[in-house]
Amino acid sequence: MYLITVEGGDGSGKGEAVRLLASLANRMAFPNVHVTHEPRRHSELGKLALKAVSKGGYTPLQEAGLFAADRVDHSHTWIRPRLLKGDLIISDRNIHSSLVYQGVVGDLGLKQVAKMNAAAMIPDLVIWIDCDPNKAMKRINSGTLRMAGEKHEYFETTEIQTKIRAGFSGILSGEIETPPPFNRSLVMGPVLNESGLDELEKQLSQVLSSFFNRRPEPLNVSRDEVDRHLLKSLTTGVQTQQRLPGAPSQHISLLEDWLDGRSPAQWMEIAEEEWDENRAKGSDVPARPIAHSSWAILGTLSLTDTTDVPSLHKQLGPVRSVTKRHTQRLVKWLEQERWIHRQQSHVPFAEAQMFKLRNSRLGYGRLCLAMWPLRSALSSWRRANPDSNWEEALKDIIHETEDKKVPLQIRKAVQFVIERLRLISSGHAECPVPKDVEELLVWWAIQPPE
Repeated sequence: MYLITVEGGDGSGKGEAVRLLASLANRMAFPNVHVTHEPRRHSELGKLALKAVSKGGYTPLQEAGLFAADRVDHSHTWIRPRLLKGDLIISDRNIHSSLVYQGVVGDLGLKQVAKMNAAAMIPDLVIWIDCDPNKAMKRINSGTLRMAGEKHEYFETTEIQTKIRAGFSGILSGEIETPPPFNRSLVMGPVLNESGLDELEKQLSQVLSSFFNRRPEPLNVSRDEVDRHLLKSLTTGVQTQQRLPGAPSQHISLLEDWLDGRSPAQWMEIAEEEWDENRAKGSDVPARPIAHSSWAILGTLSLTDTTDVPSLHKQLGPVRSVTKRHTQRLVKWLEQERWIHRQQSHVPFAEAQMFKLRNSRLGYGRLCLAMWPLRSALSSWRRANPDSNWEEALKDIIHETEDKKVPLQIRKAVQFVIERLRLISSGHAECPVPKDVEELLVWWAIQPPE
């Protein structure tokens, strides 16, 4: 879902930073964490770019063109497909290296370089690794970063590296304006890498925590498209579950009839009635069942068979992510409140406790996933209308009149809800999924006939 790039001069320790970042990120709720680099050493385009900087003799325009060709191809054939799956990608160098090396040091100009790379992915986060050029050159020349006989690049001199450091400082500090669309990247740093690995890891951990705590919108893919991709894999798992031999056959999918004859508005009322606000506050969990973490965990459990907390945390994915500590705390409270129940583990010597959402709470859990794009709007509505019936909520939020225009963001969210219902069904057996706003309003408020 996010593209993180690591930038800095040669010998600054970018490769070590990438390795540490990947190790730190593997503890988070991403399906996969990938490490890559630019230019690519395994692609024909990347090899041409590497040849240009190894041999020298190419103009800055030629260099920039080769790097841009490799980057655009890398972006659309390798990076974006993985971002759509919710994966995290950490790249050793990206567009900001071209802006500095060819745009600033090569005097090609930032606008020209940005224009040549306009079709490439935009880094969501740029982490600037900084190091004194004299120390960097000692690392390069001592062989810690260059094995004997391996590549040597014409700009690996203290003089040029000093210019490169100044270029990174100007662009990444904001002193020099970065041209669009790459001015949308969040830049964090400088992370000074002149001490030991422990200090570098500590700084990188703080950078990652700060970035993910912001829950930024991804720049290259739709957040809801990513989450729907992950939901699709979960619903596939539900559809392939087998019933016990001899169990009565059912003529409806395991994904159907999850509303259990109630309307979504009724499920919202039930959840509020059965979620004790005082006990929740005492256990340091959300006071209301409509909080991000509550919806994330209950929704994920509704499409998950028996699971343990580490597996559940991973299944949340980057859009519904909750910290592992809060996941543990909320699961413990949900068990106490009889929303979930503990299951016996059939894995020998397994220490993790196994949990499952109670069937009596399945309707609300699936509703959390279906209505996720409108969760914030529904939560705001409840704060503004604490005594109103939930039947009125959706109409108040999404129904457009002559006097009230619905914001574009809400209109998009409605379409995302309909897309999600296509994945998990309308919740009523043999009842089609709503196709538009009017049908969605009927689905939300009216209990189906017997």
